[in-house]
Amino acid sequence: MTMPAFEKVAPPGIDAVSDPYAVYAHLREQGPVHRVPTHDAGDVWLVVGHEAARAALTDPRLRNDIHHSSSWQDDGGNAIGLNMLQTDPPDHTRLRRLVAREFTARRIEALRPRVRQIADELLDAMLPLGRADLVEAFAKPLPMAVICELLGVPQADRERFGAWSGELVFPSSAEAAGAAVQAMTGYLAELIEAKRRTDDGRLLGALVRTMDEDGDRLSPQEMLGMAFLLLVAGHETTVNLIANGTCALLRSPGQLAALRADFTLLDGAVEEMLRYDGPSQSTAHRFASEDVEIAGTWIPAGDPVLVLLGAGNRDPERFPDPQTFDIRRDARGHLGFGHGIHHCLGAPLARLEATVALRALLERCPDLALDTDPDLLAWRPSLMRGVLHLPVRYAP
Repeated sequence: MTMPAFEKVAPPGIDAVSDPYAVYAHLREQGPVHRVPTHDAGDVWLVVGHEAARAALTDPRLRNDIHHSSSWQDDGGNAIGLNMLQTDPPDHTRLRRLVAREFTARRIEALRPRVRQIADELLDAMLPLGRADLVEAFAKPLPMAVICELLGVPQADRERFGAWSGELVFPSSAEAAGAAVQAMTGYLAELIEAKRRTDDGRLLGALVRTMDEDGDRLSPQEMLGMAFLLLVAGHETTVNLIANGTCALLRSPGQLAALRADFTLLDGAVEEMLRYDGPSQSTAHRFASEDVEIAGTWIPAGDPVLVLLGAGNRDPERFPDPQTFDIRRDARGHLGFGHGIHHCLGAPLARLEATVALRALLERCPDLALDTDPDLLAWRPSLMRGVLHLPVRYAP
């Protein structure tokens, strides 16, 4: 995803990578919609207010299909197959209908014991050390293990998947990202073909065989795109939800103590983590299919639009005292998983993984604490918000 050049619009002295929320607030004070430059792809429109964001996310004139971009021939990025993030109705409606039946509440809830087992196995390895990078030791491997088991990816291939996924979301270079696309495309095509031959009862096999009452099913290209989306989106976002959420707790001792004393607050705490410092700071690019007015600003047809979910989640018009992390807050209405027809299909799975992981971590590490100055934490320079490393200490 092309990053806006936030440093060109940030207030003096503000580091837009470590504190994008100060930039969002600065922009929001001037209005809900702004045109800003990017580093390599011209200008992009940013929607930064909560009300404007919700309106934009439900406006059918803002399309996800890149062919509505005025420069689509030269645009694109690293994607595989045809997935729901790149389609609009009626194609999106059809794809979501075919996939949604495999994401039932019963199927997701049935994963709870296995997610806890994975969390405990990771903690078994981490705890004797007395200190760890929580990202590498816990937050990253847990979602990868869960999504790979859900889809039926063999254990031996998971390290490669983690590397490919990371390169696609946080590319080190255009060449490396391209190589990751090629490698993952080839592997997924082979994996899908294997699921056609042998049904192992996992999600990917079910998707290969799913068919609606009219006999419709996913095409090979759609199946490839869906597998890619589930692997990448199902891994990277949850890594950062767990890491960012833990970081917020450790930087708020009162909130951490309250949660330890009453785990019935955990579900609400995860919603507040999604609002306060969620992993998805923005939608994917959307494109105006015609001249569109958003909150009094006209956006020309073909122009790209980013709806900044993180900015909407810190809008004081919607959430009083939005800069305060408060696990007792009623965070309903946050945009952490988007809004409208593209609301994240995997949201129930991410919530399950986060609640299970955080409870296991806090139960088994009663004296968990940051092992660095909070101001020295480094963050990814991306609209996928994530702390690079989270040094922690605890009693072995």
